[in-house]
Amino acid sequence: MSLKITFLGHSGFLFSDGTHTLAVDPFLTGNPVAKHAPTDIAAQFIALSHGHQDHVGDSLEIAKSNNANVIGAFEICNYFTEQGHENVNPANPGGQVATDFGWVALTQAFHSSSFEGQYMGMPCGLMIHMAGKTVYHMGDTTIFGDMKLLGEIYSPDLTCVPIGDRFTMGPAIATRAAELVGAAKAVPIHYDTWPPIAQDPADFSPDGVEVIVMEPGGELTLD
Repeated sequence: MSLKITFLGHSGFLFSDGTHTLAVDPFLTGNPVAKHAPTDIAAQFIALSHGHQDHVGDSLEIAKSNNANVIGAFEICNYFTEQGHENVNPANPGGQVATDFGWVALTQAFHSSSFEGQYMGMPCGLMIHMAGKTVYHMGDTTIFGDMKLLGEIYSPDLTCVPIGDRFTMGPAIATRAAELVGAAKAVPIHYDTWPPIAQDPADFSPDGVEVIVMEPGGELTLD
């Protein structure tokens, strides 16, 4: 079975196995590089790494229009419930959520998490298992030694690695992070959206890892 991956720009993705679609961090409105509008997104599931506006983005609108199941930190799911969307699946780092397509596990991440001044729980990475493939979306984080352990436990096929610096890792540290995880392929994310996080993805060059630079709106298939 193939896993189709669509890059929404910044840190956002659509993952599809042909039957189910999962949106991750769908920040579209106000995203200067986005090629999609919220009304373009048809997804039964949404997973959020943390509560910042550039990751929550249009999730509430997309969730309500699709009656999508929202997977995220406990506090994020509480917020969605308060906004009138009760189809939620709360979890926390270390927890795994079974879904119709496979599962999503929340991992630790070193960052912060708030939305409109409200605490949104622990920031997370997302380990996504769909179509027999596993993708590690790091969310917003710096490097940490347990990335190696996460790679050993989950054996991801692809890692989505923030390289924008300032708020996350820059390319040099992100290179080391991808090497720790050990997935065969990596996609750089969270860069070039605005000038403060402008980076050259050629500077992200982990040994033994195929780097796939995706443009917003671009697609990738894992067979």
